[in-house]
Amino acid sequence: MRHSTRGVTLLELLIVVTLLSLLSVAMFTAMRIGLSAFTKADDKLMANRKAAGAQRILRSQIEGVVPVFALCAAGDPGSNSTARTPFFGGTPAALHLVSTFSLQEGWRGHPQILEIFVIPGEDRGVRLVVNETPYTGSLSAGRFCRIAPQDGLPQFLPAQARAQSFVLADKLAYCRLAYLAEAAGPTMPETWQPVWNKLILPLAVRIEMAPLDPDPSEVQPISVTAPVYLRRDPTVPYGDF
Repeated sequence: MRHSTRGVTLLELLIVVTLLSLLSVAMFTAMRIGLSAFTKADDKLMANRKAAGAQRILRSQIEGVVPVFALCAAGDPGSNSTARTPFFGGTPAALHLVSTFSLQEGWRGHPQILEIFVIPGEDRGVRLVVNETPYTGSLSAGRFCRIAPQDGLPQFLPAQARAQSFVLADKLAYCRLAYLAEAAGPTMPETWQPVWNKLILPLAVRIEMAPLDPDPSEVQPISVTAPVYLRRDPTVPYGDF
């Protein structure tokens, strides 16, 4: 009587290990592809939210402008004399104003001195950034301006990027600001001006920008036009009756 011994040969064991290895590699590859697709979709979603949020922030900051005054340095450099002037001014690359809208506290925060300006990008192109400084009175705003001796109008000091600067838009081909002035006459149209150094507020502010590398799959930075609702001349005193 013969007894047969049943078992697993070395060849069968090698085949099983090979099949398990291939199955593990396939599962790992599928998981990696899935995680990569999820990461890319999440990155695009965050980029779209950031672009849409930046446009909303810009409109809110400009629409929340406050007609305040600043005690700007006047006279020769180094003198201690000051002059009281409305705090609002803009160039094609920078805008200075005081707004009731804050990045951290929204519409419920304290007024902020805003410097919205354009700086070079990390590699190429430009980016739009904003600095916020709490507004505590005319003296706090006076640190950002001086009075031009030739015409008596306020001139704003160049804005500097700092660690707390918030990037509103990045990787832009260009970014420039313009300001809507009232019509010069009843039959004349309103005009956009590249520089605003008047004592009154403009009708609106427009920020033109375009992406450096357009991507149809993402929300692209677009031009933002924000109206200025306050039409009162800040230099004219008024009171309740």
